[in-house]
Amino acid sequence: MMKPKDLSDVLLSGNFEKVYKQMSEYFQNEVSFKQFQELGEKFNKDITKLILQSELPYDNGAKQYVWTDDSGTKGMIAVFDEDDVIQVLQLIPLAVYHETDEIFTKTKFHLPFRDEWFVFWGGTNKLVNYHYEYENQRYAYDFAIVNENRSYEGDPSLNESYFAFGKEYLAPADGVVVSMENNVEDNEPVGTFNEEQPFGNYVIVDHGNEEFSYLVHFKHQSIVVKQGDKIKQGDLLGLVGNSGNSSEPHIHFHVADSPDPMNSKSIRINFNGKRDHIQGDFVK
Repeated sequence: MMKPKDLSDVLLSGNFEKVYKQMSEYFQNEVSFKQFQELGEKFNKDITKLILQSELPYDNGAKQYVWTDDSGTKGMIAVFDEDDVIQVLQLIPLAVYHETDEIFTKTKFHLPFRDEWFVFWGGTNKLVNYHYEYENQRYAYDFAIVNENRSYEGDPSLNESYFAFGKEYLAPADGVVVSMENNVEDNEPVGTFNEEQPFGNYVIVDHGNEEFSYLVHFKHQSIVVKQGDKIKQGDLLGLVGNSGNSSEPHIHFHVADSPDPMNSKSIRINFNGKRDHIQGDFVK
């Protein structure tokens, strides 16, 4: 059997039979080899190479891999189970926004937490960052704490089971608090969503240069700053929670050109000169 990281080379070589034989029985029952070959040939057209973008482990032993071509206009996502059987394979056209991808914030930001966290969503295509399709959150990040491929221990329906819940949520740069909310209840059981108040408890900070950070999903009534406060990088803002349109306790962080969440444009974050953090990275 081919190794997961060899999938891109095998597919581009045109050896569709080798790939197909490693697909799950369910996939083979749904898609004939002829159909798969036609899809593969269409996908391969005009591609010279595929670049591995991220690896995302699942807690059941499976692992997800994402590749894009060198133009960024085509992507492939594959999930291999613990026996290296391909359970999921998608060949997808991708939208690209090269012009704004190359514009970074003038402010140099720090990560809004201590210790080591996991990049659950982050990057410049929709396969590694679902926010990328939305102009107002295009360069957003979602961070969680992951140990042994899990973000929780114990009952997954309880917020307290998640490693991120209640952790310190820090200011990523100097600025002034221009807006905040502190009275939204955390979602429980975990997996329920508050779509009417998508940010839940949040802090928006003006850093100058028309750059505003959005720090979202704080724990209910944990925020310790108020509108008008001047803050310094590293100051405690509150605690990580699971309020708003949130699937589990985590940090959502993005920067935009306005404090109006619906009428702003996201800006790619300059993390002290580092260009990016990508889904699957551990960062501290």
